[in-house]
Amino acid sequence: MATRTTRRCELLESRRGPLKSAVPSNVVSPVRRCSRTACGRPAVATLTYVYADSTAVLGPLATYAEPHCYDLCAEHSERLTAPRGWEVVRLAVDSGPPRPTGDDLEALANAVREAARPQSRAAGAVGPSGREADPMEVARRGHLRVLRSPES
Repeated sequence: MATRTTRRCELLESRRGPLKSAVPSNVVSPVRRCSRTACGRPAVATLTYVYADSTAVLGPLATYAEPHCYDLCAEHSERLTAPRGWEVVRLAVDSGPPRPTGDDLEALANAVREAARPQSRAAGAVGPSGREADPMEVARRGHLRVLRSPES
């Protein structure tokens, strides 16, 4: 019995070829698709259920694909209905790319001001990595460096 099963597996493997050819590479896409069966359109919204409140929340596409959320295309998100007794909460979906807020711009400006402050360093000073600091480097904040102009 074991030899018959082994022989059958060998025949199937030889007909199919190696396992890597079983799934074409063009099936995997970096674009998130609609979770509805047989719908291949790009997702634009994320559906989440809050079972405790009997609520379905439909909002902008989540940053990461979550296991208990459903990504929906524009057509399926517009036609979404909930079971009787449930409420559908629709959050505004942004159609354009995200724009920086005032807080983001202020934080960036503060970081640039902080990095631009002159700090006195002795010649041959040792940098944070344990090696000698670059003589062109004026200041450092995290991975950002302020460099002195080559003319000065």
